[in-house]
Amino acid sequence: MKISAAIALTFAASASAFAPAPVERASTSLNMDRRAAATQIATGAAVLAGLPQLALADGARSAVTVQRARGIYGQRIAGLEGAVNAGDFGAVASEKNAFILFNSGGITDKAKKSQAVAGTNAIFAAIRAKDAGALKKAYGDYKSANEISVITVDMTNGQGYSSDADWKTRTPAGAIYVR
Repeated sequence: MKISAAIALTFAASASAFAPAPVERASTSLNMDRRAAATQIATGAAVLAGLPQLALADGARSAVTVQRARGIYGQRIAGLEGAVNAGDFGAVASEKNAFILFNSGGITDKAKKSQAVAGTNAIFAAIRAKDAGALKKAYGDYKSANEISVITVDMTNGQGYSSDADWKTRTPAGAIYVR
């Protein structure tokens, strides 16, 4: 009897060694009351409500960036003249990003920007309708309203650009005459 009591006592001691001990958990999102959760959500919402003011800061708009957008994307748009005259809708549609980037970066006046967006929409409406006449008219109106023309490089008058910040760098207009 003494041996069976000793064995039972040994099993009980070993079982209690592996039993989980009650531990006080730290306050987390899993064990908070409603008031604490509502307070935390309200604080987060107040912080997020102040962030859009930071996102509206547009310090990248300067005369140089406008000139760069007008130069690079304006030349891509002006280069579509042959495709428009030939009725190549795919070539014009492939330059959709040039129109978008020209409208957003090359135009600073809000009224002119809305006109340019309307002109872009007219161009792509003509592409969707497969109407070559409407495409020519919309493209011509867009170019004249935004003063877009092809810039030709005259190699006899010197270099085409002077630094990497110039918009003509890495474009066909940026050729440098070297003797």
